[in-house]
Amino acid sequence: MKSVLLIGLGRFGRHIAEKLYELHHQVMAVDKKEERVDAVLPFVTNAQIGDSTNEDFLMSLGIRNFDLCIVAIGDDFQSSLETTSLLKELGARLVVSRAAGDVQAKFLLRNGADEIVYPERQLANWTAIRYSSDHIFDYIELDEEHSIFEIQVPEDWVGKTVGELDIRKKYNLNIMALKQAGRLDLSITPDTRMVQDQTMLVLGTNKEVQKVFHI
Repeated sequence: MKSVLLIGLGRFGRHIAEKLYELHHQVMAVDKKEERVDAVLPFVTNAQIGDSTNEDFLMSLGIRNFDLCIVAIGDDFQSSLETTSLLKELGARLVVSRAAGDVQAKFLLRNGADEIVYPERQLANWTAIRYSSDHIFDYIELDEEHSIFEIQVPEDWVGKTVGELDIRKKYNLNIMALKQAGRLDLSITPDTRMVQDQTMLVLGTNKEVQKVFHI
């Protein structure tokens, strides 16, 4: 369990708060707007109404006591930048800040952010890849070149074993799991046989996945 300071409680911040609650982390939530703070109270350990660009206010929160600080401000980049900088100056261990693009990311990284998240870009990429193909059911980007795809088992693979297909040797792809009727099977061996109506989680380079599955 981690202690998390979450600053900015718009839709993105609220979803983060709800997920951290599900994961049983301790969360201190902060926003300037009272109604936003009230909305997340069921999901956080504590909450404060305040201006995160005010150094005295941030100091009062005990920044050094948090394992992680998330700056989820999306409607005021100047405030996000100032907050990120102040958090680092006050001794924050790890600062993760939201950016809408590369320019914002550069400024945030130069002013204290340790990591950057691009919620709009990441969701846009997922949507484009997910819905532009009839065979992709999910997609997780690991870096610019590698991803995990949930892909329908091709018709000509049905009835064959993982060993017979040997896609790791032929295409440098790894079948990490098989999924059927909502149940995930992670115990994949060379003797695992593909069956009808399955999807599989495949790890590899984007180029190889696109080539093998004609995406």
